[in-house]
Amino acid sequence: MCAAKNQQNMPVSKRKKTIKVLLADDHPVVRKGLGSCLNNLEHIEIVGEAVDGQETVSKVRELSPEIVLMDLDMPTMSGLEATKIIRREFPLVKVLILSIHTNKDYVLQIIKSGAQGYVLKDAPLTELVRAIESVHGGGAFFSPDISQIMLDQYLAEATNGEESGNSKKLTNRETEVLSMIAEGQSNKEMASRMGVGVRTVETHRERVMNKLDIHNVAGLTKYAIAHGIIKLEK
Repeated sequence: MCAAKNQQNMPVSKRKKTIKVLLADDHPVVRKGLGSCLNNLEHIEIVGEAVDGQETVSKVRELSPEIVLMDLDMPTMSGLEATKIIRREFPLVKVLILSIHTNKDYVLQIIKSGAQGYVLKDAPLTELVRAIESVHGGGAFFSPDISQIMLDQYLAEATNGEESGNSKKLTNRETEVLSMIAEGQSNKEMASRMGVGVRTVETHRERVMNKLDIHNVAGLTKYAIAHGIIKLEK
């Protein structure tokens, strides 16, 4: 991942605020490599490391990171279980999964756990940085392979009649908001782009969620992909 680093090609963050990240992985080489790469970026700070799920939960309580970069396969407590606890007990902390798994069952469990994103370990550093920025801004981010799995599952559910009224027609404005949510934009960024106040964006966001009966960013992203509102990256 870090081998793909090229300063000229790195995304330029518009945020001046440092994003505080906790690394959770049981492999020292992975933690050292990721820590070295991410700490070289001005807007990302590694505030701590954890080697298993239990320590991750403890470090979240102790260090108050904004994002946990979470491996799935860890001893003592899995990354999946740790994610569920963190999202329940520390709702302001975002979880971004970093793993090698593309198994459908794994992916669906992760979405249900409350994680805001999933990046494959073989993804380039630029993709991981985009994911961190998107999740930090209140959006979601899924590697293209993971997005495809989400799309396939959604289409399978729709074919089996499980869409349960989620196709209620959105207005053009609501569709625009849904698209920007799925792209990982924050309410403030959406307001600036649309030329309206943040409160107006929040109202549109709430209407979209209520119309679709989907109340998390991961679910909205899956819906947007399945209905062609946003396109999968190639």
